[in-house]
Amino acid sequence: MELIIILNKSRKARRIAFGSYRITAFLAVILALCAVSFSVGGYYSLEYSSNSVALMYQKAKKIQREETNRQRMMIKEAKLEAQNNLDALAARLSKLQGHIMRLDALGDRLASMARLDDMDFSFDEPPGMGGPYSEQKQASLQVPDFVQQLEQLGNAIDDRSDKLAAIENMLMDKAVQTKTLPDGTPVASGWISSLFGWRADPITGKREFHEGIDFASKQNAQVTAVAAGIVTWSGWRTGYGNLVELSHGNGYITRYAHNRTNLVAKGDKVEKGQPVAIMGATGRSTGKHVHFEVVHNGKPVDPRKYISVN
Repeated sequence: MELIIILNKSRKARRIAFGSYRITAFLAVILALCAVSFSVGGYYSLEYSSNSVALMYQKAKKIQREETNRQRMMIKEAKLEAQNNLDALAARLSKLQGHIMRLDALGDRLASMARLDDMDFSFDEPPGMGGPYSEQKQASLQVPDFVQQLEQLGNAIDDRSDKLAAIENMLMDKAVQTKTLPDGTPVASGWISSLFGWRADPITGKREFHEGIDFASKQNAQVTAVAAGIVTWSGWRTGYGNLVELSHGNGYITRYAHNRTNLVAKGDKVEKGQPVAIMGATGRSTGKHVHFEVVHNGKPVDPRKYISVN
């Protein structure tokens, strides 16, 4: 094999002869260079690809971690919001239950005063309701709708309470009103241990408003009603311990708290001076006494206005 090289200036030709050995060596060198170049390029390409994949993995892992944390925060906030909504609904429901219990007691008294005892008219049983099955598609009640219905129910209860109280006042004559007006002390013998108004809380020491008068007395002293009325509460209430609450009409309610034992039940009729409980120290109390409250038209008033000798 010959390689001819022609020079432009001198226009002379050079001949270079290649033997089979030289050609083989030349091709071997070329192949070796190609192999080395391919190996080096492949190594660096693989290294670059590995680094790129590792970097992308780290970025993806970071994004996934941030998204997971964000979703966890969203779930936590949703749970907290649901719990707050549930607490608000429970508090509202508890308030409505208290109103309904008072309405039941008031209704029982009105039925008795209006001589409805022989009629099929009971506050202890729900009224009959029903109807044919509706073909329209039924849907579950949503939380906003439930809250709205609770508010409507509360407004309706307040309205009925005012109207029933007005009817009660019309049915009661002056003699009954005199019997049911709070007058006297809840213990036959004892002393006042805390007055109505601002004071230092005996448990926390912080300034608080005391909505009643505390009477201390001897062991096993009886707690008596200061006026005739209907028992609207007899049982445990937070802070009060064992509590007896009486409704006397004309917007008057009296409460006797921290009792060791209650002697009357919800719906009982009591007369003035009748024992309703045994003095105790249940609830938030530092010792045996009776916490006595007088509530008029929904607001606590100073019981000293109604205290006299029984």
